[in-house]
Amino acid sequence: MIPRIHKQGRNTVRLLAYLYGPGRREEHTDPHLVASFDGLAPDPGRNPSTTLADLAQLLDEPLHLLDKDARPTTHVWHTSVRSAPGDRTLTDAEWADIARRVIAATGIDPGDGAGCRWAAVRHADDHIHLIATLVREDGRRPSHHRSAKRAQTECRQIEADYDLHRVAAGDGTAAKRPTSAERHKAERLGRQRTPREELREAVRRSAAGTASEKEFFDRLASAGLIVRRRIAPSGDTLGYTVALPEDRNGKGEPVFYSGSKLAPDLSLPRIRERWARPPGDTAQEPAQPTVTGPASARRRAAGAAWQALRFIDDGDDGVIAAQIAAAGEVLDALAKTSAAHTRHELQSAATAFERASRSHIRATRGHNHALRRVARDLVRSGPALGRGEDGATTAMVIDMLFFLIAAVAHWHARKGHAQQAEAAHRAAEHLRGAYRVAAEQPLAVLHQRGRNLARPLLERQADAVRAAMPELAEQVLAEPGWPSLAATLADAEAVGHVSTDLLARVAGRRELGTAESVSDVLVWRVRRMADLPADSYPEYVAAASLQRDSAVPGTADALGAGTTNGPVRRR
Repeated sequence: MIPRIHKQGRNTVRLLAYLYGPGRREEHTDPHLVASFDGLAPDPGRNPSTTLADLAQLLDEPLHLLDKDARPTTHVWHTSVRSAPGDRTLTDAEWADIARRVIAATGIDPGDGAGCRWAAVRHADDHIHLIATLVREDGRRPSHHRSAKRAQTECRQIEADYDLHRVAAGDGTAAKRPTSAERHKAERLGRQRTPREELREAVRRSAAGTASEKEFFDRLASAGLIVRRRIAPSGDTLGYTVALPEDRNGKGEPVFYSGSKLAPDLSLPRIRERWARPPGDTAQEPAQPTVTGPASARRRAAGAAWQALRFIDDGDDGVIAAQIAAAGEVLDALAKTSAAHTRHELQSAATAFERASRSHIRATRGHNHALRRVARDLVRSGPALGRGEDGATTAMVIDMLFFLIAAVAHWHARKGHAQQAEAAHRAAEHLRGAYRVAAEQPLAVLHQRGRNLARPLLERQADAVRAAMPELAEQVLAEPGWPSLAATLADAEAVGHVSTDLLARVAGRRELGTAESVSDVLVWRVRRMADLPADSYPEYVAAASLQRDSAVPGTADALGAGTTNGPVRRR
């Protein structure tokens, strides 16, 4: 149940005209009163002899008892209280009780006998509107400081009492929601999202992996946004605002939003923090191999996500918060460069995780260079194809990011960050969906190769699984993905690895019991740790077989079984 405090107004009749009117899109049905300050207020919706002016006059009577110069400039208090989609339809009596509880909790009418006059109007099944005059019966102003927070707290208890959907408690770090006017404007123009939401996503993705202010503003311009900077007399940039070219006000001018109005961490000072090093850190970053393409960038991102898990497990809160924020940048960069068949789920994952990337724990910047660097690499390497090594490494990095985001969800839950934990769980589910699509083709190839392995080799790999991870061995061997893992272990042996040792290393790095498919997870961990191509294409199999034949005498028949003879073209 969501209470929404609206901007205070100065015209009671005008607001009542909207509440009792047809609505902007004829969405108001049967407007009527469900409760009022004394239970006796006239109802213009059900009593034809009562007018809106009658009700407005009753509500405003305490205001007119004051001298004109003592009256508040804005005296009309207005909030809406909405039930969640899927909740049962509440009766008028239930909404009346909810109205009284919210009004009392906010301090508008605390029940002391001299509170403000108010009324509750219902014109839809799923919500009510509360209107009050901000002058008490004794002529004083009500004590309604932090009324929004008070209303939220009371609504959490109402949800429990009425067995309604439980909304995760917020902590004030969420991005500002679009206003009703913004939503209605988007609907009139046939847009699925408001300009505020579109701009938030565009700025967030433009900031992902940036290394300087110039790069950030260049990306904003490349994204097609109208950008204005606020410049100090010294020439330094103090802030910025952005607008969509097609979003105009009544005068035909672009509608601008500052970064801080899009999200708390998108103000220019907060974005600059991403480029900072820890105090006293003057060391040069280690040289990194040149990223030659999307597959290389994705492989590096998988490794960085795996390393970030250590910080989530063992780091202090500030460092963990920095890793979480940088993980959001990686998701943004991956979504921006993903192939069409995974793009929607990855974009949804990045959008959901945006809420999980902020809390009251301030990030200790400078400890997240690895993740921020791979976000930059992903953007610079450009869009990935959905097949071959690009597609397979996409599946690999999604798999690693799923475990990272799941760990973030658990961390937020331990800290009592309800909204952030819920957002991370939603992001993980979108990643799960993207993984299924990305992994289907590369795992199918590995699966077929595994089914064609010679029986002695297959049995040896099964023995390696039993020796390395006895508690999960039988589950792994019974999974549909076991042939893919067996083929991967054969590939690793072909380049000199020992299956038992490799499995022990990758299985010991992170728990596996909650994985949807343990064998799939092990495939990507083994291929990454053994530095195997993510896409097991035929030339690699043939080359690895020749290498293994020369390096490990006496086992030539094992890997080569089931492969084609003669030259093979890559898919």
